Amino acid sequence: MSKNAASDKQNADNGVARIYLDHAAMAPTDERVLRAMLPYYDAAYANPSSLHESGRRAAAAVARSRARVAAILGARPEEIIFTGSGTESDNLAILGAARSRPISFGARGKHLMISAIEHKAVLEPAHALLTEGFSVETISVDEDGLVDIDDIMSRITPETTLISVMYANNEIGTIEPIRELAAALRERRGAGHFPLLHTDACQAAGFLPLNVDELGVDLMTLNGSKIYGPRGVGILYARSGTPLSSVILGGEQEHGLRAGTENLPAIVGFAEALEIAEREREEESARLSALRDYFIAEILKALPNAKLNGHKEKRLPNNASITVPLIEGESMLLMLDTFGIEASTGSACSSSDLTPSHVLLAIGQDPDSAHGSLRFSFGRKTTKAELDRVLHVLPGIVNRLEHISALTTTATTKINI
Repeated sequence: MSKNAASDKQNADNGVARIYLDHAAMAPTDERVLRAMLPYYDAAYANPSSLHESGRRAAAAVARSRARVAAILGARPEEIIFTGSGTESDNLAILGAARSRPISFGARGKHLMISAIEHKAVLEPAHALLTEGFSVETISVDEDGLVDIDDIMSRITPETTLISVMYANNEIGTIEPIRELAAALRERRGAGHFPLLHTDACQAAGFLPLNVDELGVDLMTLNGSKIYGPRGVGILYARSGTPLSSVILGGEQEHGLRAGTENLPAIVGFAEALEIAEREREEESARLSALRDYFIAEILKALPNAKLNGHKEKRLPNNASITVPLIEGESMLLMLDTFGIEASTGSACSSSDLTPSHVLLAIGQDPDSAHGSLRFSFGRKTTKAELDRVLHVLPGIVNRLEHISALTTTATTKINI
């Protein structure tokens, strides 16, 4: 154990027991995954591109991992592209597909449709394409965060090259109708229009079915750190025949679409983590759904002014996102942390950004209310006793912050008078 890690552990041991409810941001690496990875840091460490025996063994390990992932997704091994993260996979899907389609379809194909509640890993590359002459249309959502398939289909034009709608939202947990959208697009393709469908499934993995033929998607993103695998690895599924251009240039790794020496231990770990997640998916989803429903019901009972974010039924088993009006989410978060409770206000990638969540704004919350959000995301070791601890602590925190807010408002009013 490193000196810093030992210090962190000692600090935790000397304080209150920590309750980790931020699995949507990062899940701990499963011990079974670590054991699978270890040999590839030592005994089988060679570069998979090398032609000697050790290199061939490393290449075989990559091939086995690719086949394991493909089997879970119902895909072909050659349709699996290993990347360095979910963000990189999203970038490859959006930039790679968009830039290839105009070449394939002459002067057509420069219109993209992106849902309003996508992760920034999708929104930012889509917006970057504006400087290359693309038009990017935002797909609105209702107050529960759901897209309207009829609305999407009505706005498709002969120029539409790519549609991106995430499988399940990382902040509010809403599950989108990806199968139904894909089915509608298949009918449109029968009429000669061929927009590609991409879905970011990073939060869905381990909770929802991932068979790509049943989903009907052309491109799908997954991330190792969300499924108790290693960080620094992801995949992009790209259906055979889907045009893609590389966004990282260099060698010919990953079918020429992702240059750079393969991260062999992480790739092996990703395959192991995905297999475990799929094997335990139904049982774990049922367990967490029961905890989620209990927690949401109790928290809304304890905080009558609080509002549940996202769809009540069509939501991830491990997600409980609430908004407490007129209370800063960051303040609640910091006070929860003093009690050893670790949660978030939304996407970890936006944790240093003090602007209101674009997801909450998209579902109709005003900026002031959107600042009062908390996201609790559960994991394999989450217990009812831990949730009861949150339920015991949070109402007092909210009461204290409401009192402070009232005093501040009164003081400000007197000054203005």
